[in-house]
This record gives sequence, C-alpha cells and structure tokens, in this order.
Amino acid sequence: MVRNIVLAVAILLGVAAQSHRASAGERQQIIVAGGCFWCVEADFEKVPGVIEAVSGYTGGKTSNPTYKEVSRGGTGHYEAVRISYDSARVSRDQLFAMFFRSVDPTDAGGQFCDRGNSYRTAIFVSNAAEKAAAEKAKAEAQSALGQTIVTPILQAGRFWDAEAYHQDYYKGSNIVLTRFGPIQQAKAYKKYRDGCGRDQRVRQLWGSAAPFAGG
Repeated sequence: MVRNIVLAVAILLGVAAQSHRASAGERQQIIVAGGCFWCVEADFEKVPGVIEAVSGYTGGKTSNPTYKEVSRGGTGHYEAVRISYDSARVSRDQLFAMFFRSVDPTDAGGQFCDRGNSYRTAIFVSNAAEKAAAEKAKAEAQSALGQTIVTPILQAGRFWDAEAYHQDYYKGSNIVLTRFGPIQQAKAYKKYRDGCGRDQRVRQLWGSAAPFAGG
C-alpha cells in the first residue's frame, strides 16, 4: 500500500515537473534545407512558437562560404535555415512534418525553378533523437504522399550564417534592382516566389496538407 502511494506521488511529481518545463519552454533548433532559403525562412517564421529562422549554408567543405561561391557550385553546401523554436509551443516532430509538406521532397535536383546541388532538400541532425524524429517524419510523409521521398537525413556540420542582406529578405524594405526594375525587396521576393512556382507545386503535391502554400 505504502509502495503504491509512493509510486503515485513520484508519478505526480514527474508530471508536475514536466508541466513546469513545458510552461517555461526550452529553446531548441533544427536545420533544414528546402531550396531557396528566403522561402524557408519566410514560411517558418510564421509558425507560432518559432523564435527565429536564420538563412545560411551547411553541408559543405569550404569555410565561411559566400553566396556567390555556394550558388556557383563546388563547395558542397546547401542553402539551409536554422530554425530556433520554443519547445513548449511547437514540437520538433511538428516542425519536421511541416517541413516535408512545404517542399517537393521527390525532387533530387533542386527545388522548383532553382536547380543544382545547393538547392536540394535535406535535414541535418546532430544526435540520435533528432535522427529518429527526422526518419519518422520522413516515413510518415512518404506514406501520406504515396511517392518516394529523396530528401536525405545528414549529420549536421558547421552552419554558416548567410550574408546580412539575405536575412529576412522576404520582408525587407530596401529597393533592389530586379528584372522587373527597381522595386522594394519584399515585392521582389513575392514576384520571385510566384514566378518560381513554389506554392503551385507544393499545392499540387500536398493539397490541403501544405501548411504554407500561398506564402
């Protein structure tokens, strides 16, 4: 009897401790590559519980790579995004599920209008728990889609922040020169995203399960 009471108290204390941790929250991170990092950043910064999304480069062999070097090819880097989130408000599993449904994970040659190795999809993991979560999300996404998902799950390496002008590009107010002429950065981003066909392809693949299409 006493043993049962002690066990019940221990369970209650454990639940209380877990609830306290959840309410306090914990800042955690995932790193994903989903083609144009402007778009991935714009998508995930809309998610309640995401603290910030930082565009950068990872998976390559060059130290402190530049955008020009990465986009030219040969460095081995992906355009990637480091997503920091409050684990009390959104889970890693939810973010991985949203990631797969925000890209074309059947395309091994890039994403949408952006072709080449730096625009491929990937998830970068740093420990066994992250790897297991990513593999579970991939399996669930493949089952839901009914097609082979080619997005690899890779060991995380050094993440290099992209140049300052790439950060929050999607909502910038600077005037930039484009093929449409000089326009505000946020408008240039919207024209690029529309012209690249990202949302159209994601809607075609995922339908109502696409969390950001229209982004």
